[in-house]
Amino acid sequence: MSAAEGAGRRLVRAGALAAALGAWQVLTAYDVNVWLRFEQFPTVGEVASAFADRVGTAAYWQDLGHSLRRIVTGFLLAAVLGVAAGTAIARSRWAADLLGPLVEVVRPIPAIALVPVAILLLPTNEQGIVFITCAAAFFPVLVSTRHAVRALSPVWEEAVLTLGGGRARVLWSVVLPGALPGVFGGLSVGIGVAWICVVSAEMISGEYGVGYRTWQDYTVVDYPGVFVGMATIGALGLLTSTLVERAGRYATSWLPRPAGRPAPPPPRAVRPAPASPDPAAGTGPGQEPAAVKEPVA
Repeated sequence: MSAAEGAGRRLVRAGALAAALGAWQVLTAYDVNVWLRFEQFPTVGEVASAFADRVGTAAYWQDLGHSLRRIVTGFLLAAVLGVAAGTAIARSRWAADLLGPLVEVVRPIPAIALVPVAILLLPTNEQGIVFITCAAAFFPVLVSTRHAVRALSPVWEEAVLTLGGGRARVLWSVVLPGALPGVFGGLSVGIGVAWICVVSAEMISGEYGVGYRTWQDYTVVDYPGVFVGMATIGALGLLTSTLVERAGRYATSWLPRPAGRPAPPPPRAVRPAPASPDPAAGTGPGQEPAAVKEPVA
């Protein structure tokens, strides 16, 4: 992709965001009430003013730190456990028979429905929120890893075994590198689901965090504060998702990239050297025809 194309795409994205904010400002400033009721919505200016006030307080950054610590801890646990369990289920018949049915029974249960289980099992609310966050991200990572490992061609594994490699060498040299694109697909989904559940858990049983503060603002009818919390959650989600995707591109740099980059020019054809001119014909390959002499009178 050329620099001009990249700048054009960034301009389009910024324009789309500006258009959405402009529509929000117009609908709320004029109290539009056509099926959807915007008269109680705060305007963009009110939310921006509330955000400026919140950023200057220590409580805002404390909530930010609590939420980030919970999401990072839960997500990293889910990544390690999900990749390990997904690989084991895909590679081992025993693991598939022992863990597969349990995974399929528990997977449809929403992670936020595990709040009572976390309260009963774990001694503190902090550990319970991390547990719910881990459970939310665990299953997308597991399922993506399982499918990615099962989709690998057996040719590479057979080549390693033929060359004398063992099961550990196959795992580290073939299975995990080959499954990385699918694994990072699951991680990208998992980080988004983890944010949904960590905020919900903070609203239900947290003491600090962006979700907790957003719910407190709602209970005291501070709607600009509610939108500040929503904007903060969206920005944090964008940041963490971008980090996961960039880590995935770095880890799979050996993959072919999508079209858009200029293809290398084809090699120039080598023309054969011109042959010696034929005295009889007066011409040779690659030469201009000899001039025709006028007959002498």
